[in-house]
Amino acid sequence: MMQHISRFMSGIFSPLLTPSYGVFLALWVSILCYQQLGTRLVVMLIIFGITCVIPMIAIGLLHNFKLIEDRSLDERKERHLPYIIAILCHTAATIYLVNVHAPSWLVAFMGGVILTCTISLFVNIWWKISAHCAGTGGLLALLFFLHSEGLEAFDLFWLICIAIIICGVVGSARIYEERHTFWQVAAGFINGYYSVKILMNLFA
Repeated sequence: MMQHISRFMSGIFSPLLTPSYGVFLALWVSILCYQQLGTRLVVMLIIFGITCVIPMIAIGLLHNFKLIEDRSLDERKERHLPYIIAILCHTAATIYLVNVHAPSWLVAFMGGVILTCTISLFVNIWWKISAHCAGTGGLLALLFFLHSEGLEAFDLFWLICIAIIICGVVGSARIYEERHTFWQVAAGFINGYYSVKILMNLFA
């Protein structure tokens, strides 16, 4: 039972999905929710395509060409190219947000994702850091920012509480599945949380 729950949580909070979750939160729980639904859906779909679909296809191609052995990227040495691809895709997503005149704090959020991936890439040279926990940490930082800056469309207290629980559950799942140690999970969370927090505080 625990194994199924761990795999489920690892799957739905994949690092390929968390940037899209962040943009979804920005468009549906912040003051941006008052924008036209069609506009928000278009932005959401384009961000999802750039930050999730393209990297997923790229990882599949790397696997097909035998450049990586495992699509789940459990081996530290196989994570370098996927991290570089993620950085390029999130850079493209950031440029797109700038071009559609997204607010500076949303652009800064995506910049925080780029910083998270960049730090993970360099740390990964010596040590495997949790990308899953980096992603959930970034989402939590986004919610705290929306709440503290008064950008929320409604009170986010309970959503923040749920996000904190999710961070703990995802971290526990990665440890339970023996994909990471406690310190790799903690380092991933700190990387994601503070990368997003610092960029949003500096540029929003």
